[in-house]
Amino acid sequence: MRKSLTLLAAAAVLSTAGIAQAATYAIDPTHTFATFEIGHFGASVNRARFDKKEGTVSFDRAAKTGKVDISIDMTSVNSGTAMFDKHLQSADIFDAAKHPKARFVADKFVFTGDKVSAVEGQLTLLGKTQPVTMKANQFACYDSPMLKREVCGGDFEAAIDRTAFGVNYGVDWGFPKNVRLVIQVEAVKQ
Repeated sequence: MRKSLTLLAAAAVLSTAGIAQAATYAIDPTHTFATFEIGHFGASVNRARFDKKEGTVSFDRAAKTGKVDISIDMTSVNSGTAMFDKHLQSADIFDAAKHPKARFVADKFVFTGDKVSAVEGQLTLLGKTQPVTMKANQFACYDSPMLKREVCGGDFEAAIDRTAFGVNYGVDWGFPKNVRLVIQVEAVKQ
């Protein structure tokens, strides 16, 4: 009887060994940066970042699945120039008074081998939602010696047509429609 119970317990462990275990990760705002770049009359590139962001990631390496939900506070835009930040927040561009948050929600992780190579989802900006694929330039998970927990993160980028969200300012003057989004993200296992 004892041998039968031991074999039954071993069989139960082996049968669940292949079942994937999803983990939840909280975005670390001190290691996560959301930035954008847009050409300026073909002479230079304007860049800015958003200082306030939050979100979660659900990630299952074995099943190669995941979900992302990141919110960005549009009033926290920071170009390094207060007057430009005020214009970026205005109704001309982000209309942060009416639309204080942007949100990226994804439920498809694309893998190349065992590495995440892209995340496909929906970006909501100015109340409009469009599909966006964030390409992973690099991605890894590691055991943080400081936090004593697993951390996953990477550098992601996408080019979006800002006019699809209603951001048309300067198009008639020759400003490009395409904006480069760059997201550096790290998230801590909960």
